[in-house]
Amino acid sequence: MPQMETPAPAPQAIAYIGIGGNLGDARHTVEQAIARLAALPQSRLLRTSSLYRTAPVDSSGDDYVNAVAQLATSLAPLDLLRALQQVELEHGRERPYRNAPRTLDLDVLLYGDLVVDSDALCVPHPRMAQRAFVLVPLLEIEPAIAIPGIGTGQDCLARISGQDITKL
Repeated sequence: MPQMETPAPAPQAIAYIGIGGNLGDARHTVEQAIARLAALPQSRLLRTSSLYRTAPVDSSGDDYVNAVAQLATSLAPLDLLRALQQVELEHGRERPYRNAPRTLDLDVLLYGDLVVDSDALCVPHPRMAQRAFVLVPLLEIEPAIAIPGIGTGQDCLARISGQDITKL
């Protein structure tokens, strides 16, 4: 009988996911979302930041609760995005207009050192270097992070130091 070879596991990338929400019990929703990230297929939750409270940026409504998670994943970038969008839907996410208040927002911030620019997904996230609610939790879990095509996270943070953010 011929011997069957076990297929090699898909290579894993380190991805960083921005997590936020400002409708309902945002803190509880963000905590639930982190638990769901830990259960994503072909993925392993490595680290999460503390939770942070921030005022809406280019939006309205209550303050946001934000965090960043680090995943090891063998999901392709678009498959990871689709999985994140499914988690958003499970938490009642609606998209009535750009930057609307939301129950849950999950963004692929970085996917290894990959640069993606498509209608469906842009990585690095196009506004991450302008947002303290992304950079502060990201730098908490990865202080020396470099953002492909942009620079170091520390340099980006220095340019937006006036944005209020409070650790919960």
